[in-house]
Amino acid sequence: MQKRETDVVVVGKGNAALCAALSAREQGVSVAMLEAASEDESGGNSRFAGGVMRFAYATVDDLKRLTDITDEEVAGSDFGTNTREEYLDDLYRLTSYRTDPDLSELLVDRSLDTLAWLRTKGVRFNLNFGRQSGLVNGKRVFFGRMPIEASGGGAGLVQNLDAAAKKAGIEVRYEARVTALLYDGERVSGVRARHMGKVTEFTAKSVVLASGGFEANPEWRTRYLGPGWELAKVRGSRFNVGDGLRMALDIGAASYGNWSGCHATGWDRYAPEFGDVNVGDQFQKHSYIFGLLVNADGRRFVDEGADFHSFTYAKYGGEVLRQPGQFAWQVFDAKVTRLLRSEYRIKFVTKVTADSLEALAPRLEGVNAGQFLQTVREFNAAVRKDVPFDHTIKDGKCTVGLSPAKSNWAQPLDTPPFDAYATTCGITFTFGGLRIDKDTGQVLDVHFHPIPGLYTAGEMVGGLFYFNYPSGTGLVSGAVFGRMAGASAARAAKN
Repeated sequence: MQKRETDVVVVGKGNAALCAALSAREQGVSVAMLEAASEDESGGNSRFAGGVMRFAYATVDDLKRLTDITDEEVAGSDFGTNTREEYLDDLYRLTSYRTDPDLSELLVDRSLDTLAWLRTKGVRFNLNFGRQSGLVNGKRVFFGRMPIEASGGGAGLVQNLDAAAKKAGIEVRYEARVTALLYDGERVSGVRARHMGKVTEFTAKSVVLASGGFEANPEWRTRYLGPGWELAKVRGSRFNVGDGLRMALDIGAASYGNWSGCHATGWDRYAPEFGDVNVGDQFQKHSYIFGLLVNADGRRFVDEGADFHSFTYAKYGGEVLRQPGQFAWQVFDAKVTRLLRSEYRIKFVTKVTADSLEALAPRLEGVNAGQFLQTVREFNAAVRKDVPFDHTIKDGKCTVGLSPAKSNWAQPLDTPPFDAYATTCGITFTFGGLRIDKDTGQVLDVHFHPIPGLYTAGEMVGGLFYFNYPSGTGLVSGAVFGRMAGASAARAAKN
């Protein structure tokens, strides 16, 4: 057995892991990162993320801490706000008031400062023109409280952090699957890994686990999320199989959070089993708010316009999975074609088009055509005609007397050509994780005592998300808790 020694070991190499490693390295300690994937496949789920950032801001000056904004852009834009109170309200509302108050406040309060810290590490941010804004009376209006994105999306974020890690002299071992923590019953003193086909022990004074959830493990998905979840597509990395969680639980770490819950979205029905780094997040289909979602029975099953997609997409993937055959079609008419996001125009898309609804119906593979046409007739008749359509706000243009209702952006499906896109469920990450000390990121045991030498970050932090999730929070959470865990691990290593 080979042996290596370092001050801090970080398990994983996504956004949270890289933030932990950089934060630890700032303290002057040696850091080694162990990544299960090859270099070509490294980056975790972060590499597949869209890159939008949800953080607390109140003024344009807050935004200018992250990116350059010209006077002309300021004059011609409405950036909105995402104040501390608004951010916390969204977190509490979407999680049915179950989010851990200490963790959620820490996330919100440190979000802007952490992104500003990322900028000092070479991460570039842009105004989010493409996905979260629109022109209203000649003015650019940003909606959904997310006016900033990482340049190049999640892949660009990881690339910039990777460059910073190399510059900082952080060692990275690829194809190093960590299989166990070195634990003597009192403290964690390193990890055991299978690296390039050989077992190696990496001894360290502190270990940070940041290797993601169990979304790529079909057996665990079925065990914790429930029957049928083994059929979901995996939006991101095939390496997030729960290794870090298993190792921590094996030594008595406390589980925490919504272990039967996850982030899951509408995803192209015939996308590959795992994420494709060349396609990124573009198999997603998030413009359903402007159309209808119908299942194999030809019926609607959710309120497509309940809220901006940012606040519903992460739970609607699970709703699609629960439909007969685990699929649904998103149907649009020509009135909203211009509003469909870029992912509807990629090369690899499951799409049918017709000049009439009667011609479209039999082309919807697996759908009861007659019932679909009846569903559309009933929907069209129920749409309020006296409320104007406005895609930049929750416009209240709804249906009346229909179940499920459509609460906003309801327009009759009546203008050809008609386009439909086949979707299934794509799982992004799991919500269940470990219980941590809110001040350090140190993992707690089942009696809520800190486990010396062990810290965690990213998807492995339990207690933040339950049932649902506000978009753009995952990358920010990974950075906030990664930065905290890395700094704490380094301080402990120096003592």
